[in-house]
Amino acid sequence: MVPERRLPRDIRALLLENIHPDAANMLSKLGYQVESSDRALGEDELVARLAEADVVGVRSNTHITAAALRSAPHLLAVGAFCTGTNQIDVPAASAQGVAVFNAPFSNTRSVVELAIAEIIALHRDLTDKSRQMHEGDWDKSAKGSHEVRGRRLGIIGYGNIGSQLSVLAEALGMSVWFYDTQDKLALGNARCCSSQEELLEAVDVVSLHVDGRPSNRGLFGEPEFSRMRQGSTFLNLSRGFVVDHAALRRHIEAGHIAGAAIDVFTTEPKHKGEPFVSELRGLPNVILTPHVGGSTEEAQQDIGRFVAGKLHDYLSAGSTSLSVNLPNLALPPNAREFRLTHVHANVPGVLAAVNSLFASHGMNIEGQYLGTRGDIGYVITDTATDFPPDLIATLVDMPYTIRLRVL
Repeated sequence: MVPERRLPRDIRALLLENIHPDAANMLSKLGYQVESSDRALGEDELVARLAEADVVGVRSNTHITAAALRSAPHLLAVGAFCTGTNQIDVPAASAQGVAVFNAPFSNTRSVVELAIAEIIALHRDLTDKSRQMHEGDWDKSAKGSHEVRGRRLGIIGYGNIGSQLSVLAEALGMSVWFYDTQDKLALGNARCCSSQEELLEAVDVVSLHVDGRPSNRGLFGEPEFSRMRQGSTFLNLSRGFVVDHAALRRHIEAGHIAGAAIDVFTTEPKHKGEPFVSELRGLPNVILTPHVGGSTEEAQQDIGRFVAGKLHDYLSAGSTSLSVNLPNLALPPNAREFRLTHVHANVPGVLAAVNSLFASHGMNIEGQYLGTRGDIGYVITDTATDFPPDLIATLVDMPYTIRLRVL
């Protein structure tokens, strides 16, 4: 099918899961047709809703599967209005030339502040103190209540969140150890551990901040909890599937682990009112929160604006800066009237063939941008004259073409 030049008013954006209204407002003001929903969609409903959508925005509970992508012939881009993209079949999106964007930095501070608050709450036994007060029991005892100053914090995953947590924890007087599978520069006085085992044996508090890659599934279970120090505390604000909650419960009930704070779960309700089930319910000194690490008004507003901006940059100018799957091209605004974007298989000779085709039509290239990423290539071409229909048809029919757009 030969692509047509499309204006914003022709592009339909579907925003799910109560994405901050700033995202819808921004896209609407730019001329896009925007439909918003406050809930996640299952695959069957998503397939039906994507049939006419050009852009879809999700948070963490709507899964963009390969089947859903196949049902969306018009889909140009997916916006993950959160930090991770493990709810999106990114390889399938790439195979269809669908750009994927997320917000890797926007909620960092919010997650870190929650981690700090929970570390303090666990060491001061605030959950039980609050419960007792609500029950009318006044207990001023300092037993089991400790300062965090001087405590040793172990951070597993020293990325954007882990490293900022390191800085704030040091400001509170904590000593910081960290472990990451990649070489990372230690901030402040943080100490890099050579193994996860070394970290677990050294620290009083363990906080997980790993990403959602499949290899992290089951990262923390019985062997890891057993290696932790007696009376230590545990936090997970990363991904639910990385922790064995049954093992955590056993160690809390045995008194080995003194407390825990868990914000993410392997299975999470898709909407308010759906029952929450977990092995960790009912345990003392365990803080359970409903995946709200990044859910501050400030973070959600920033994420809404950031991802909406990235979607607009891609739709209007072809820019793929910070895309998680397409080659990253940060482009100047299209000063020319005619721009063509070409997502293609990354094989030798594509650019030469494309430029030969332009030359055969007597078209002069005013500007051109090329990037490759794995199996995907992406070239943007600016010209001073419009693209002849037969040139476009030839490009569409080339065996290595994945998606072609005329802007």
